[in-house]
Amino acid sequence: MKAALLGLGAAILTTACSTVGVRSGTEEPAWREIARIDEIEVRTYETRIAARTMVTGDSDAARNAGFRKLAAYIFGANAGRTSIAMTAPVAQASSQTIAMTAPVAQAPSGTGLWAIEFFMPAEWTLESLPVPRDPAVQLVAVPAETFAVLRFSGVGSVRAVEAHKAELIAGVAGSGWRAVGEPVAWFYDPPWSVPAMRRNEVAVRVERR
Repeated sequence: MKAALLGLGAAILTTACSTVGVRSGTEEPAWREIARIDEIEVRTYETRIAARTMVTGDSDAARNAGFRKLAAYIFGANAGRTSIAMTAPVAQASSQTIAMTAPVAQAPSGTGLWAIEFFMPAEWTLESLPVPRDPAVQLVAVPAETFAVLRFSGVGSVRAVEAHKAELIAGVAGSGWRAVGEPVAWFYDPPWSVPAMRRNEVAVRVERR
């Protein structure tokens, strides 16, 4: 009971900090910057684990629906009633643009089917994570990958995301890197955060030319 209350308190504190755009103590998947293309970072990500759910609807509705399902899982809707720490980013992708082990991202799709993922804290493994109660939530292994990443602030609207995706692809095209697949978008802050202090990113998997 004490552990559950402490977990709830930590979640509330993290949410309160996120309200003003401060991600206090929020873990991210491990990455390392290996190159720069002007404002674009080229990052390598290690193998990680994600909780994933598939939802339908437009971009914003799908993101919100997926967030609720996955938040329920990490706040105790699992076989062990275990609270799992929140991490960043939360991201979104159409089901056609990612493999079953790819990170969640956001990309146009004619199907209206989206994959939403939360990355799990590094301390967990597929074997140690509690089983989700909701069969729509799956635990998946995500392989090591290299991304070109462009960061931006403000509201992560479809229009803003698409504009930054175009900027990202143009920057990568004139470099020693080649884009692999479609660009995606990652979101680090909840929608009630101060827009000017939000961290959003567009990313695309890359390989050397």
